Amino acid sequence: MPDYIPSPRQWVRDQVELYEGSGGTQGTTLRDTGLPVVIVTHRGNKTGAVRKTPLMRVKDGANYVLVGSMGGAPTNPVWVHNLRANPAIELRDHAEVQRMKVREVDNEKERARLWKLAVAAYPPYEEYQAKTTRQIPLFVAEPAR
Repeated sequence: MPDYIPSPRQWVRDQVELYEGSGGTQGTTLRDTGLPVVIVTHRGNKTGAVRKTPLMRVKDGANYVLVGSMGGAPTNPVWVHNLRANPAIELRDHAEVQRMKVREVDNEKERARLWKLAVAAYPPYEEYQAKTTRQIPLFVAEPAR
């Protein structure tokens, strides 16, 4: 099985290294925003390699909402394709690491409720959605049973 392949983006590599290297005590906020992030460990859909992505921390009870915004870019982030192909993930929230399973949200009522939670956690999501013609995908990460 292929090993971990760090992100091609330097800031992502640095954030993951600081977050994990400190046991979840440092690097827990998005760059200079002060807003909390989690680290999602997932498998590449083409390589099968381990990938690690910092995402905004959006909680819904015991679950997390993962938002595929990519700043409102016209295409989905690569991790979206990875989660669609391989829904088993590991999620680190500070020092807590959990095995989780994701599902993409396609129910409009559930999506509307979760989108409000996401925007409350990170208001720029609203402008990101306005910038793109694609519907920004939402995933729910639930504890694996």
